[in-house]
Amino acid sequence: MAAGDPQRVWFPEMLARLRSEWKPQMSFPALIELRDRLDAMLQQIRSKRHIVSPVLRCPKCGTTGPSAEPHVGVRALILALGRFGITSQKETKRIERDWARYRVQNRLDLYGQASATVAEGHSEQSKMVGCVHVGSTPRQNTELFSGKSPISNPSE
Repeated sequence: MAAGDPQRVWFPEMLARLRSEWKPQMSFPALIELRDRLDAMLQQIRSKRHIVSPVLRCPKCGTTGPSAEPHVGVRALILALGRFGITSQKETKRIERDWARYRVQNRLDLYGQASATVAEGHSEQSKMVGCVHVGSTPRQNTELFSGKSPISNPSE
């Protein structure tokens, strides 16, 4: 990948920081803090190098707009440990499994934040060009096509 690739997430300086700050017995709150620093570093690199998100085209309606900017998630950080040889694949799997359990127990999003903050802190959709059909859930589409109202009626 070229240094300015718009989809690139792991830059050499980020990997150097990950290698230097990673500790095998790191707690999940500490891991989340490391993720926060790496994500901030990613945003700074993209800004300084003027790397913009690629423009995508909706295959259904032809609307074009920028894709969401990449962010470093906790699981992505964990998988990077194995991908770049910082930990063994066995250790990576163990950390990933423990993270999944910790995340559910503490009701955290992909970035290690309380689930209620997902819409506020990491919503890139407000910055993207949206299509009417993209925002619908599959259930709503089914109800619309079946002639049923998407609004439930308790008397039915």
